[in-house]
Amino acid sequence: MPRPVHFEIHAGEPERAVAFYSAVFGWKFERWGEAPYWVISTGEGNGIDGGLVPRVGPPPAESAPVHGYVNTIAVTDLDAALASVNDAGGSLALPKNSVPGVGWLAYCTDTEGNIFGMLQPDSEAPAPG
Repeated sequence: MPRPVHFEIHAGEPERAVAFYSAVFGWKFERWGEAPYWVISTGEGNGIDGGLVPRVGPPPAESAPVHGYVNTIAVTDLDAALASVNDAGGSLALPKNSVPGVGWLAYCTDTEGNIFGMLQPDSEAPAPG
């Protein structure tokens, strides 16, 4: 069965997006030759790596619905990760909620207007309520 093997982040200001994701997740970025493209290394172990490209066209409108895929990143401490997002210039798009038997999930907006998720795994997460 086909599985995702790569993701891309579109950015109006690539250097600003590099600073944001480096600060929040510790991801490593490397410019790929002379092209305006950065390869993203998200770390060791399970998961996928990605790329960052200059956005073509206008950024997503604030509070607009998602028009693509939401990339969700596993974190060990969702509250600390949410604080890092805020400190790095991002914002909360959907507050922390439980996903029963899975964990705690929140959606955020990066400095480029892109929505992404963060999930703290927790098999004991209760039903919302």
